[in-house]
Amino acid sequence: MLMYIIYFAILLIVPLLAQMNVTSTFKKYSRVRSTSGLTGKEVAEMILKENGIYDVEVLRGKGQLTDHYDPGKKVVVLSPDNYDKPSVAGTAVAAHEVGHAIQHATGYMFLNFRSAIFPLAQFGSNFAFFLIMAGILLTAGMQASGPTLGTYLLWGGIGLFAFSVLFQIVTLPVEFDASNRAMKQIQRLNIVNEKEYRHAKKVLSAAAMTYVAATATAVAELVRLILIARNN
Repeated sequence: MLMYIIYFAILLIVPLLAQMNVTSTFKKYSRVRSTSGLTGKEVAEMILKENGIYDVEVLRGKGQLTDHYDPGKKVVVLSPDNYDKPSVAGTAVAAHEVGHAIQHATGYMFLNFRSAIFPLAQFGSNFAFFLIMAGILLTAGMQASGPTLGTYLLWGGIGLFAFSVLFQIVTLPVEFDASNRAMKQIQRLNIVNEKEYRHAKKVLSAAAMTYVAATATAVAELVRLILIARNN
């Protein structure tokens, strides 16, 4: 019983707290105007230029906290507030996303590995639970002396799901490294002062915790599925 309480605590509470933290932290520092007066777009373009990256475009996205770097299209997409306004939060987020572009340009190992396993991870997240449910239904109540079709389906589904968990795990060093690169860039280029540097770090740390929470949830789910399969 205790195991299930811990599992559901990880599954529900941890991601919720992490998301609430990043939302409140971003909202707080998006209201703090940066002394540089640079918008997120200008920060991103400055860092790209300083690192000799001229084939990445900075685009205005839609919605809040939709910022990302697309390695396939080589674009940094910033949400409207971060793209248009000169804020500490926008500076931090723009620098972070450009951090991914720098990773891409320099052949960062974990980013390359994550990109390589992405198709399997996406396939696993889409179809793993169909196989797992089919396996559970086929093995329910059966007394078999050896592996059955249901057993193979169950473990096959868990194997597919493991790729999506691996993707989450590999995402952690990718995100932490991008944040480290971002902080070094905005400091080296004097985009922020000492106080803004600390505030920008809080924004990126809060964002990083959402990835930690997602990874913890995924690992907990994988462990639960393995226990189910072993019991069956």
